[in-house]
Amino acid sequence: MSSSLYPASDPDIVPPGAQSRLEELNARHDVEAASLARLEGLATLMDAQFNIPFLPIPIGLDTLVGLIPGIGDTISMGVSGFIIAGAGRLDVPRSKLGSMCGNMLIDWIIGLVPIIGDLFDIGWRGNMRNVRIAREHIEVRWETERAAALHG
Repeated sequence: MSSSLYPASDPDIVPPGAQSRLEELNARHDVEAASLARLEGLATLMDAQFNIPFLPIPIGLDTLVGLIPGIGDTISMGVSGFIIAGAGRLDVPRSKLGSMCGNMLIDWIIGLVPIIGDLFDIGWRGNMRNVRIAREHIEVRWETERAAALHG
């Protein structure tokens, strides 16, 4: 059993029923954590993968593809949609998915403006924002589920 499940103040003795519930829960959480890590990797690739000399912050493919007039930002929007769909598969609620869609639309609309949109992409990092929304929700859900498994 993973000791990371319990704060230092929790006892090491866990009832057998809770033990099996926690093991099942840990297995599910491991699968979800791997999916979330893939989404985070894609968000980093899109928003902050490359360090460019003389630029104080990294840029991603979103900024580079956005330089293609007309279609670059629409291509990036497709990848952003994939990240949002992945968050939906991880049971992120519709209200948070709606916020994530709003971030994607802001990125797309402003990205359509030449030069200004490209500069905006560097600072906005909509994909990383969206993955952070998903992670925050999922981590709270994991804690709630663990507490319920221990006491239920």
